[in-house]
Amino acid sequence: MTLPVALSGHDIIGQAKTGTGKTLGFGIPALQRVVGQDDPGYEKLAVPGAPQALVIVPTRELAVQVANDLQTASRKRNARIATIYGGRAYEPQVEALKQGVEVVVGTPGRLIDLYKQKHLSLKNVKIVILDEADEMLDLGFLPDVETLIAATPAVRQTLLFSATMPGPVIAMARRYMTQPTHIRAADPEDEGLTKRDIRQLIYRAHSMDKIEVVARILQARGRGRTIIFTKTKRTAAKVAEELVDRGFAAAAIHGDLGQGAREQALRAFRNNKVDVLVATDVAARGIDVDDVTHVINYQCVEDEKIYLHRVGRTGRAGNKGTAVTFVDWDDMPRWGLINKALGLSVPEPVETYSSSPHLFEELDIPVGTKGRLPRDKRTLAGVDAEVLEDLGETGKKNSRSGGRTRERDGRDRDNRGREGRGGNREGGRTGGDTGRSGERRRRTADATESPAAAGETPAATETEQPSRTRRPRTRTRRRNGEVVAGEKAAQPGSTEA
Repeated sequence: MTLPVALSGHDIIGQAKTGTGKTLGFGIPALQRVVGQDDPGYEKLAVPGAPQALVIVPTRELAVQVANDLQTASRKRNARIATIYGGRAYEPQVEALKQGVEVVVGTPGRLIDLYKQKHLSLKNVKIVILDEADEMLDLGFLPDVETLIAATPAVRQTLLFSATMPGPVIAMARRYMTQPTHIRAADPEDEGLTKRDIRQLIYRAHSMDKIEVVARILQARGRGRTIIFTKTKRTAAKVAEELVDRGFAAAAIHGDLGQGAREQALRAFRNNKVDVLVATDVAARGIDVDDVTHVINYQCVEDEKIYLHRVGRTGRAGNKGTAVTFVDWDDMPRWGLINKALGLSVPEPVETYSSSPHLFEELDIPVGTKGRLPRDKRTLAGVDAEVLEDLGETGKKNSRSGGRTRERDGRDRDNRGREGRGGNREGGRTGGDTGRSGERRRRTADATESPAAAGETPAATETEQPSRTRRPRTRTRRRNGEVVAGEKAAQPGSTEA
């Protein structure tokens, strides 16, 4: 539905469930509009070599996936495509822009950086594409997106795609689009907001038993590639490590990993070296693998939008999928709202443990399955079998080494802080007389080393001694101000005098 309208040059607001093939829906019109370096009219561009199509996406992984799809579609077109996103070194991206590109696919943060540094010119842009606009809103990228759009020519085509249409996204569309055509892609046989090819199972699980339940689900008959979603980066690393210890080929992908480690995990997942990927929401946006059979929400989602995006990682390209969601006891009120918004008809998830018979029956798990993968089934190579590229980034290579690095850096910062605080205290005591106090300390040290020096040296040492041991006087002042205590405090001074 999108192609005829987009090819005619109209602005489009496309609303579709995730996994419905939006990339080529905007990619083909973008490739059709650009003028290649060997095409007639290339030299007449305002800035020859500057991008003519700008694709903005919320995450690094999605940028890589979209760029790869466009590369495939542009084999018969004279179009150069650059991928611009954070986590990689600046220099290769700047060099690619200098050599000239027709299409730029990137994330808002790095695009803004290169635009402000004058490396990215937007004067040639004929078409702007915003993919996953609702996710960019959730991540706080809309101001950067608006800055980029405002820098493009006023006469352009704008395509906006989003699974949901919150208010700020609609407002941005009204501000930067001209009479857009609203296209909503839906299967008439789909009854709910999620695709009918996805079987959804909701369980109320105990936090201490979740990993046991997951270990059994991963041994279900017919289980292929699986994505496990977590709320936090720490949980993702912990779950992946636990599954590896139990014999599963698992890898984690989250924001604490460097870009090289994230891409290594994704390549291992796509190349079938691992079949379990534990991910946070943001990192998983670019995971576009058609044969993901199972999605597991390890923790209850925050709202229905996140639920749709997570569940949409399976059941893609006409395949069947299974989505399992764990709901804690404390999350029941939130789940009630999500269930009502999506019309899932599961207001009270059934209480489920790793030994529950219905778990084995509903997910086709062999009876007697334990929480560890048998050794004869451990056939995949694992994430370390995939090459870790050096991308010039400063992120961490893995969670364990990252933890040690953070710990060491923390100790260094604490030590520096103590030194700084100590210096401030000493500076406060000496005030502006720093030079004299330093000289006094040197004289005292010299006198201690050579007691047979000048006659006045021992006397000087004695007179300086009370100034260094005068702190205990506060103790005598607390005794009701008695004169006797004051005399005791004054005794050292009187003997010196």
